[in-house]
This record gives sequence, C-alpha cells and structure tokens, in this order.
Amino acid sequence: MVEYDSSLIEADRFPNRDAPLSGLAPQVGPDADRRMPDAGTVRLDATRPHASRRSDPEPDGTGLYVHVPFCRSKCRYCGFYSVPVAGRHTGRLVDCLLRELDQYDGIEFTTGYIGGGSPTALPAGQLIGLACQVAQRLVSGAEFTVECNPGQVEPGLLEGLRQAGVNRLSFGAQSFHPAELELLGRGHRAEDIRSSVDLARRVGYDNLGLDLIFALPGSSLTDWQYSVAAALDLGVQHISAYSLSFEPGTVFDAWRRSGRLSAVEEDLDRAMYDWTIERLGQAGLRQYEISNFARVGCECRHNLGYWANQPYVGIGPGAASSAGILPVSGLGVPNAGFCVGEPRGMGVPAMTADTDHGQGAQGRDGRAPSCSWAGRPCHGQGARVTNNPEIESYVIAVENGAPIPREVQPVNAADTLCETAVLNLRRRAGIDLATFARQTGHDALRTFAGPIQRYRDLGLIEVTPGAVRLTAPALPIADSILCDFAALE
Repeated sequence: MVEYDSSLIEADRFPNRDAPLSGLAPQVGPDADRRMPDAGTVRLDATRPHASRRSDPEPDGTGLYVHVPFCRSKCRYCGFYSVPVAGRHTGRLVDCLLRELDQYDGIEFTTGYIGGGSPTALPAGQLIGLACQVAQRLVSGAEFTVECNPGQVEPGLLEGLRQAGVNRLSFGAQSFHPAELELLGRGHRAEDIRSSVDLARRVGYDNLGLDLIFALPGSSLTDWQYSVAAALDLGVQHISAYSLSFEPGTVFDAWRRSGRLSAVEEDLDRAMYDWTIERLGQAGLRQYEISNFARVGCECRHNLGYWANQPYVGIGPGAASSAGILPVSGLGVPNAGFCVGEPRGMGVPAMTADTDHGQGAQGRDGRAPSCSWAGRPCHGQGARVTNNPEIESYVIAVENGAPIPREVQPVNAADTLCETAVLNLRRRAGIDLATFARQTGHDALRTFAGPIQRYRDLGLIEVTPGAVRLTAPALPIADSILCDFAALE
C-alpha cells in the first residue's frame, strides 16, 4: 500500500503565486512540474466510503466538475478545449483550480468528476492533491469519477486516487483496433486498455467505465463488433458508445472538408447503433441514456444530474456552471467583469467522459445535431456561466483575485422548461411527470402537447401514467425529435 500525507498537499498548494505567466508556456528542464509532492510521499489518514449503488433514481443535489485542460497530445477528433502538456508548468494551473474551488466553500456536492483533456496527463502528485481537495467537498458516499487515459496509469497513482476518495474511473478506450486508434490519434494500444482496467481492478476499483466510438471512417460493422466484444471481455460496469462527429476546428473536420475522410453511410451508422443496444443489453448493460449503458446500480450519477437538469458547478478554463450556484467571494461575482453573450459551446461539464468523451462523438444521426441541445446538454438554472477556454487569462485572473473571464447567457422560464424536457428525454426513463411538475411548476403533457401527440402518432413517443419517453425506434433519430422540444409552440 502507498501511504499519503495530506498535510504535504496543503503545504504545497500555492507555491507559485508569484511565478511569471511564462510558466504556463511550454518549458523543459529539471524544475518543470515540481508543484505537488510525488505520489509516493503523500499520506491520507482515512479513505472516503464508496458510492452507494442505486439504480437510476431521480438524482438530487449539486454536481461538481473540474476541467483539466491538458493532454499528452491532441486527438484528431477532439473538440474539447485542451492543450498538449509537454513542458508546461501544470502545477500553476492546478493551484488556480484549487483557488477557484475555494470560492465554493460551504457547498456539499453530491457528485464529483475530474475530466479533461486528460487528468492523467498531470504528474501523479498533482492529480492526487486535486482529488483530495475535491473529495473534501463531497457528501459522504458520493460518486467521485476521474477520467483516465489507458497507458497513463500506474499503481501509485490509482492507489492515491482511491485513498483520496475516488470510487469510479472512466477510461477513454475509443477502439480496440490498432489502425483505428492510429487514425484517431490516440496514444495508447489496445493492450494498454486491458492492462489499465486490470490494474484498476487489482488496486480495488469496482466501478469502471469505457468510452467507445463507432462509425469511424472506413470501418465496418464487424470492426465495431470486435471492439464491443473486447470491451465486454473486460467485465466493466459501464460503456458509453458514441457515433463519431466531425467537430469544427479538429483535424478530422479539416480532413473531411478536404476529401481525405468521409463519414460512414447513415445505414451503417444506424446498424452499428441498433446492434450495440441489443448486444450490450444481452450482456447485462442496460441502456439508461441514448448513448450510455450500465449494469444495474452503476449508472453514472454525475451525468444523470445533468440529464435531470440539476444544478452544477464547473471549475477551470472552459468549464460551465449554472448561475444558481454562485461563488461566495471575488473570483466569480456576477457583473464584475463578466462578458455577457452567446456561449461558445464550451460548457465542459455537459460533456464528461460518459456523455461525450473528446467532443468528437455525439448523440445520434452520426453528426452534430442541427439543434445544439440534443448532442450537448444545456442546463436551465437562471443562466449558463462559462469560463473562457483560455489558460493564460484564467490564471492571471485567479492569481490576481480578479473576476475570471467568462460568458453568461441568461436562461428564462421558457428555456428552463424546454431544456429540462430535452435533457430528460435523453434518458430511457424519459420525463418523470411528477418530478417535472415539481421542478418547473408546469405539466409536461400540456406544455408539450403538440410534439408529444405528433410523435406519439408516429410511434416514436410513448406516454404512461407517470412518464413520457422515447420509444426504441426513436433512438436513432433522437436529435431530430428532441429539437422539436427545444422551443414552445
């Protein structure tokens, strides 16, 4: 067992307050990244309890998402805000994440999630220290997830995270085919996926998830079936399966526009998706959201909070928060230097690994939906507040106690109604009518009578005494259907 001393983490939290901003630029040398203690020198006095296993009830409370905008290298399909970590002083950014997190002292979060980018691109001591600080703000027994890249984990890191309170890991596998991993620009091999999952299980984790992407250019149904079979062989508790989308500004998007890549045919995309639902169901992984499958009790509760339109806080460059949960001091006071306008689509918490790892894989239809809601959940809590996706300006603001540069988009009552309906309908459970009425003060059947009746007549929506949900035939075209709930008729 690796022992950790939490006092060392606190003592080393802010060692670089006066360091020049150039510390965030690429830099090499023996002093790079010496901000937090090594994984083997930190001791925790106690571990937090594992999350209790509950099967997909309506979540309640506030979620916490921390965005680590570093990765080993940028994947060709990835549209998230992240930068290569090589030579960067990551400790200075981690210090600022912790300072921003301090603005929410007093809030007990019901779920925690550290995503990216790739959190495991950080030095082990820094990631463990960050996890310790997040864990202190979670209620007892909370689900606490960290995203991991296969091949970027080792025993000391995983044990340190487990002792800090992390009880769920999500691995960005994407494929088990060497050629597909190379095409995607992933830095790992299929064997790295297997060894990382095996290591996590040996360390003591019993809630593990994998992300997979289908409909890759040049792929066949047989190729996809191979990756799914390989994932099932690992016996993980959760699988997210997404159709590739070509995100603006990515290498894949440029290659598609130049004719170097082409999207797969729609019929093949749908065949892959339909087969996935059937095969994962046979293996005991219940589909609980359009693109997410889990064993009973292992659904990602953090993301269930998004789909229930519950409040959340996002920490870090590019992270988004609901304005109903405001910081208690200077770094986030509304109207103190905020930029108000349309969001940039960088609401990171809505795209954690189990919802859209890498933002190059979206809901359905094999492409980005014409309506932004279907593929990227938005959250109606009075406003959406999004930190600008730019590390240097974020660090300057935090270190100087100034307002973090961010954008605020007001969300009115009608927006909240529509967003709650759209998000709820992504779940296989659909809209719980009693919860919707309690949350919004409105009757969903009356508010959305037009689209409900229209799609019910087509056999794409079913209404039960307590819920409204998409039928199985609706799932492959869900994006189009959900856009009809995005505005009141």
